[in-house]
Amino acid sequence: MKQMYIGKSGIQVSAVGIGAWAIGGDSSWGPSDDSESIRTIHRARELGINLLDTAPAYGLGHSEEIAGTALKGRRGDYILSTKCGLRWDIEEGSFHMERDGITLRRNTSAASLAVELERSLKRLGTDYIDIYIVHWQSLPDFPVPISETMGFLLKAKEEGKIRAIGASNVNADNFREYLRSGQLDLIQEKYSMLDQAKGDELFELCDRHGVTFQCYSPLERGALTGKYKTGDPVNMGRAKAGIKWYKPEFLPRITELSEKWAPLCKKYGCTMTNLVVAWTAAQGNGSNVNVMVGARTTAQIEENVKGGGITLESADIETMRKDARAVENAAK
Repeated sequence: MKQMYIGKSGIQVSAVGIGAWAIGGDSSWGPSDDSESIRTIHRARELGINLLDTAPAYGLGHSEEIAGTALKGRRGDYILSTKCGLRWDIEEGSFHMERDGITLRRNTSAASLAVELERSLKRLGTDYIDIYIVHWQSLPDFPVPISETMGFLLKAKEEGKIRAIGASNVNADNFREYLRSGQLDLIQEKYSMLDQAKGDELFELCDRHGVTFQCYSPLERGALTGKYKTGDPVNMGRAKAGIKWYKPEFLPRITELSEKWAPLCKKYGCTMTNLVVAWTAAQGNGSNVNVMVGARTTAQIEENVKGGGITLESADIETMRKDARAVENAAK
């Protein structure tokens, strides 16, 4: 497994991390087997993955609780990231979404984050978080200056409760505002070879300012594994329902990519999943992109991890980029 550093923090992580969204077990993904989730987290570490990413909003605290159970007695073996800025227990904040009869609100105020941080530490069973990420940015109907948010995060860092600061779902203006207010080490964005907009907007800024670009949903929530064909039954859940590539009019394009890249899979001795993960890790400046892959079974993490050890030739990277761009543009 390749290794990399998170921004300027000095924190070293595996190029591929394990995402614990599905482990939360809410309607986004459907019920999870908590025992299997814990085995998956442990198996990830055995395979060279040391980065574990979760969030309070994943299962309304359940994902963090499972992560905390898995890390008990093993905390030093993992780099742990979690998030803040989404609350379901207060009325104060902007509407984010409703799920399972619960309303999630965006609130990135210092007072709200102070409550969230202590609750996350308790659920995770730790006294520090390696990377603390602002999950979603504030909205105009409940505006919070990024300077206020960053002010709290810098204080938490000084107190030793967090080691590095991240922000998710940002635009270029948000990015620059974070930098004006303090040290930003990581941004976490929706990015895949079929959805490259955030890379187009933010790769150059990350390179210039020494910020790690971390991808989530690089496999388009399973669509880019090449395992699904037109007409195949798919356990959609809320998370997959938002991915257009599962729709009957678009899924054949994934099948075409899988067939087109079969020679590349043979060349590198890998599956399409491995190939896509390796391609994603090679983006940005070639060393500042971290790939977060979700998993809640040992079989899934054993499949995903292999992409973190593959080095693709530059010509193959470019060929895949052109092929993916063609599919992305045709589906607009």
